[in-house]
Amino acid sequence: MNAAKRREIFLRLQAANPHPTTELEHKTSFELLVAVILSAQATDKSVNLATRELFPVANTPQKIADLGENELRGYVQRIGLYQTKSKHIIQMCRILLEQHDGQVPQTREALEALPGVGRKTANVILNTAFGQPTIAVDTHIFRISNRIGLAPGKDVQEVEKKLLKFVPDEFKLDAHHWLILHGRYTCVARKPKCGDCIIEDLCEYKKKEL
Repeated sequence: MNAAKRREIFLRLQAANPHPTTELEHKTSFELLVAVILSAQATDKSVNLATRELFPVANTPQKIADLGENELRGYVQRIGLYQTKSKHIIQMCRILLEQHDGQVPQTREALEALPGVGRKTANVILNTAFGQPTIAVDTHIFRISNRIGLAPGKDVQEVEKKLLKFVPDEFKLDAHHWLILHGRYTCVARKPKCGDCIIEDLCEYKKKEL
């Protein structure tokens, strides 16, 4: 895919949704961090249902640490892998309190040192909470990047590297959200909705549903 086509893709996505953001409900960077940890292998809808009950009760590192792992589980048990995630969140809160004055760190290294936080989660926090032009590659973005020819790669790190290279700078801040939403609602996994796609004529997918 050439540079002109990539640019046109993002121009159209921008025109359709000028101010995209995550569908995870949050008011602070800490709430976002908890929500993103919970969202691994889970839907944003299920996470939002849980955090709507959790955050009014506990939405700071100290308050969640005070809840303890067992009580936290009660709020998030509808989410997959909730036991492991509860353990990680409690550990994460303690580290934030002990090492970061209760604040979410703004560097990749410090974020990835937190329990339950990998590269993808760190990228989401850096981008959505702190406005850094990172691109977190989830299953949707990995699929789209390969399917439409935007930034094909054999694994998520290769796709991330290519997206950071190929996406024009002016679109990098929002590219993560545009691509996720496009993959979630239009370029879906089993049968992409090509007839409803605003970038269908730019897409290089060979098995389009026309």
